[in-house]
Amino acid sequence: MAFSDSNPLAPVHVLIIPKRHIASVTEVATEDELLMGHLILVAKRLAEKLGICGDGYKLLIRAGSHGGQEVSHLHLHLIGGAPLLEDIRPWAG
Repeated sequence: MAFSDSNPLAPVHVLIIPKRHIASVTEVATEDELLMGHLILVAKRLAEKLGICGDGYKLLIRAGSHGGQEVSHLHLHLIGGAPLLEDIRPWAG
């Protein structure tokens, strides 16, 4: 399943979500290998369809609270359509 993010970080921001529930990438098991590969191939096809392949795009999976995961269901972000700055800031410790 794929749909536009309601709080986009770029002109193109699509969430790609497996129908089978997996809470986080930290819970991905060996038997999920095909599913994870499928998510990436879906992202590639969507990037081609949306016309952002030529200039590039970002794929992002967040894991846990420190990784910024807000929804307890694995999902892949496809982000593009503009130059993307790094979204990880240096730790000020």
